[in-house]
Formats: sequence, C-alpha cells, structure tokens
Amino acid sequence: MARISYLLRRGASYYARLKVPTDLVEILGKKELVKSLGTKEENEAKRLMWPVVDEWNRQFDDLRSRRELTDADKAHATWQHYETTLDRYERAQKSLPTQDDIENEKSLIMQRAHSGEIKNTESLTVFDATLDLEVLKRAKQFNEDTRRTKLEVLKQQLSNNETALISPQVNAYTEANRLLVNEPHDDWKDVARRMIRAEVEALHRTFERDTGDYSGIPKDPIVKPVTGTARETAARGESIMELFENYALENPRKISPDTINQARRDVGMFVDHIGRTAPVQRIDKKALREWKALLMRFPVKATESKAFAGMTTVQMVKHNEEIGKPVLTPRTVNRYLSNLGAFCNWLVNHGYLDQNPLYGMLLAKEKKISTYPFTSVQLNKLFQSPLFTGCHSANEWRFISRQGDVKIRDHRYWVPLIMLFSGARPAEIAQLSIDDVRQEHGHWIMHITTEGDGDKTVKTDGSMRVVPIHKELIKLGFLDYHAGMKKAGQPRLFPFAERNSRGQMIADFSREFSRYLIRIGIKIGRGLSLYSFRHGAADALRRAGYLDEQFGFILGHTSATMTGRYGIMPQGMLEQRVELVNAIAYPDLKIDHLKL
Repeated sequence: MARISYLLRRGASYYARLKVPTDLVEILGKKELVKSLGTKEENEAKRLMWPVVDEWNRQFDDLRSRRELTDADKAHATWQHYETTLDRYERAQKSLPTQDDIENEKSLIMQRAHSGEIKNTESLTVFDATLDLEVLKRAKQFNEDTRRTKLEVLKQQLSNNETALISPQVNAYTEANRLLVNEPHDDWKDVARRMIRAEVEALHRTFERDTGDYSGIPKDPIVKPVTGTARETAARGESIMELFENYALENPRKISPDTINQARRDVGMFVDHIGRTAPVQRIDKKALREWKALLMRFPVKATESKAFAGMTTVQMVKHNEEIGKPVLTPRTVNRYLSNLGAFCNWLVNHGYLDQNPLYGMLLAKEKKISTYPFTSVQLNKLFQSPLFTGCHSANEWRFISRQGDVKIRDHRYWVPLIMLFSGARPAEIAQLSIDDVRQEHGHWIMHITTEGDGDKTVKTDGSMRVVPIHKELIKLGFLDYHAGMKKAGQPRLFPFAERNSRGQMIADFSREFSRYLIRIGIKIGRGLSLYSFRHGAADALRRAGYLDEQFGFILGHTSATMTGRYGIMPQGMLEQRVELVNAIAYPDLKIDHLKL
C-alpha cells in the first residue's frame, strides 16, 4: 500500500513534502516544499507530518490573501507617507515647550534656590537645575536640527539609491495592505524611493511651518493627493469570510450543516476571486457581473480535476477554453449565486450592505425538468438487475453490474426501496439509527431526526418527521433486516453507509448509482438518478388523489414541529399517515421476486 503522499522517505529518514499550487510557484520560487521530520519511525512521521502540512497550507492561504502592487498603491503609499510625516511634525510641535513653559521653569528654579532646596549635594545641584532649563530652551532647536539632519541623509540616500532609512516604513505599508512585494523586488524599491521623496517634501514643509507659513505645497510631481484610493482592506474581524462565519453560526434559515458547507465553498470561491482581504463593500454589481460571467464558463468539477490543479478561477476558465471540458449548467450557476445571495440578505439585514446586489442577477430557469421519475418499465428492469438479484462481486461497481451469486443487502439495496415507498431523501435514510425504526401505536415508523447519537443531519428543521413503514417494505423483509442489525448490536441501521470528505452522507453511492443506471441500460444522458425515487413517490401520491399540500410533510416539505423532533404522535394522526404512505403504489411494478 502506498504511503501518504505528504510523506517522503530518503534513506531511513522521513520528510514532509507538499506540492506548491501552480499559482504560487512563481511567488515562492519552488514547486515543492520539503522538511525533515527528524524521525526514522513511520508512525511517528505521520503524526509529525500533519502540523507541518497544515502550516504550509496556512502560508498558501496567506499568500493568496495578498495581492499584487498596483500604480494606485504606489501613489497611495507616497501621499500617505507625506501626510504621516507632517502629522508627526504637528504632534511634536505640540509637545515642545513654549516660552511660557521656559519662564515658568526659570521662576521655579529661583524659588527653589531662595528656599534653600537647591544645594550643593549629591542628589541635586545648581548645575542639575540649570541643565533642565537649558534642555527646555534648546528643545525647539534640537527638534529642528534633527529634522534637518534627516533631510540631508534622505537626500543622500536618494542620490545613492539607498533605502535603509525608509525600509521599516515601506515594509509596514506592504504588510498592512497585504501586498505581494518584498525588498529585493523592483516595485518595493520604487515605493521606497517614492516614500523618501515624499518625506523630503514633507520636511521642507515643516521648515516653512516653523516660520508660520502653512501655504506650501509639494513641488515634487509624484507627491500629490491620490485621485482614487488604494484597494481597501477589510477591518479586523470584518473580512467577508469572517462575516460569513457569523452568518453560518446564526444560520437564519436553519439549513443543514452540509448546505452551510456548500455555501461556504461557493462564497469562498467568489472571495478568492475578488481577494481575501477585500471589505464587504466589494460585493457589488460589477464584481458579481464578472463572477457570473466566469461561472457560466467554469468547467464541471474543476477543483477535483488534476487538469486544473493549483489554478485560480480565471486560469481554470482560460485553460478550459483549450481542453473543452463541460461547463456548469445554468442551474448550478444559480446555486452559486443563490448561496451568495442568501448571505448578502444577511449582510443587508445587519447593516453591512445597503441592498442585495444579486437581486435580478440569476439566470433564467431551465424549463425542462432536471429529474424524472422512473417509469414502471425502468423500475422492473432495475429490480431485475444484479444489484437486487445477485451480482458478480459486491466490492466494485463494475462487478456489481454483472450477474452473479453475491447478494447485496446493505444500504445499497435498501435505500432505493425505502425511497420508492416513502419519498425520503437518501441521506435521511442512510443515517437512521436502530432506535429510529420502532413501533408506535401498533405501527412501525421511521423517525427522521437529528436526535440521538452520531452526526445526523437534516436539510431543514422541517425535515424532521415521522414516516410510517410501507406495507410493501415489510413484505420485502425490511423489519427482519432491522431485527438482524439490532441483534448484532449495531447502533446504526446501515453501518456501512459513509459520509464523503465534504460530510455528505452516501454521496459516493448516489454518484455510483447514476453510473450503474447507465451500465444496465436504463439511463441515457441526464434525468434519472437516485432522486428519481423521491419524485416517483410524489407522483404516486398524486395518482392516489392527494394534493401536494396534503402530503408535503411526508416528504419533509413543511415547517418544524415538536412532533418532527421527538416523534411523539397521537394514534389518530399516525393512522392518517399510515393510510397516506400505504397509498404509494406503482402500476405494473413487479418486485415479488424480492420478497421473502
């Protein structure tokens, strides 16, 4: 088995290593980072490796949050330093002693001498007292001499192309504004020379002001008020993603953690595009217009593809013009925009934005239905296929689609059937605990809830509900399966159902199921998926004579209730639900071969 890709072995020693993202290679000057872990033990190396990798990733994030230096930044740095120098002069002038201060000090010395307080002792002498007075007298001249000396040194450094005296101020400016530039860079040197020239001009103004002349203006052509502003940087704690975390914590629409995570990724992509340090005011019509144009040309699953590894959004779009991968559908583009729009509503409600700039910017909805229910012919073909009747091997999907003697009876078998006869979402079913399936008032029910042990989630609070077990599921042996899991001591009904790296329950199964439909000849193109069972259940209830508003709660389309949360339901209400669920039926469906 291959070692973790972040781990490198040279001789007997282990090293952490990480490829530098493509967009940062030029900045860092290397394609890979390597660091010794100081151990020859593999398990110890694995433990020590992750902090190193995490720190590297934090460095990548920090670099991406920085931005290139622009001419506007240079102009801003120049004028800001000019004004800062004058402001420092004004503050110093206020602290200098006035003539009144000097006269008062003289009087105080005379009083102390007459009183005998000033004597020739080790602690205080006449010389000490008069020295204090001389310091006051000379403070103004000392201040002026210091400025004059600095002026001459700055002019000398400017003449010799030196920057030692201004370096701290340049570095402070680039750090405060998150600029991707350092001392060896020509742009850094350009800023340094500009700031020297700004300070030279400011020092000339200080000497004019010493005489009471405040009318002077810079003579150097580059030292002038900026016509625009340098690109703004968000205040501490108010970057867009910091505000998003406040939004996620509040979760005003009470959406599921997975949906919040999806929104975090979508908003994060937008923020990566406009700059991680951008203030929230940068979310405007112009930025969104440009973002939408990019999304409409953005390749599908680009962030998961090696072809686009390490690229920025713009680079991915440009590269895809050459390789021609499929791009996002209008529906997916609208998902990105809608997640950002919901966040913008929160920003408006909390006073960060005056209005939601996404209003009216969604793409026109596609008129065609994106997901279709299965027909009876398709259902019969599906339930006669190897996944339900016997396959070549249960370990790989390419073998599952081949007929054989291996019977699959885990979540891959039961989730489609439960969806068929309940309309429940696949993740809701896959996360059920043993205790979520139980008897109430003589009827078996499935309690879809976040209550209990584990990391269960639902789409919204209104998705928590009680759904009776359909009579066909009981005939198919679902309760026997439940009893077997309970006897085996399993806390979960489907212990092999897993979440993916994004926290989505059985997302991998959902994807593979769609591919399975293609392998067995049921699906061509788009339209059919695991969710087709959910749409089919809704159509079945309509065929039985129920209106959408009469069965929406069974599908989880309703507001939150205490019944949904705790599963406590009066017998009469439960009887009505049993009748409703058992009304789900499919013309010409043939599944008797699956029954015990």
